[in-house]
Amino acid sequence: MEQQNTGQKILDPIERAKLGVKVFNMPFSEAEKVIDEYVSGRNYEAEGVAYFKDQVATQCHIQEKSAELLATGGEIMRLVAAAFMKNLPKPPSGNAPAA
Repeated sequence: MEQQNTGQKILDPIERAKLGVKVFNMPFSEAEKVIDEYVSGRNYEAEGVAYFKDQVATQCHIQEKSAELLATGGEIMRLVAAAFMKNLPKPPSGNAPAA
């Protein structure tokens, strides 16, 4: 796809999807290198590439925060379970006289 005012190509939705799948589970630094290699020498519009990188950076940030939230949730559940177990009533100890 050519943009008429600059003559530069844009990353079309199919290219973004293919590239997005390729970099989905990568840290942003690696993903950025893959994106740069893909667009290198292909005359892509810089603003579109920057926008795509921003989207990938946002996705990476969401994944990192989700992992942190999951870890925090697990720790909270562990603490709640430990407190619950600690506060369960204890059975009477010793031998009670038979009635």
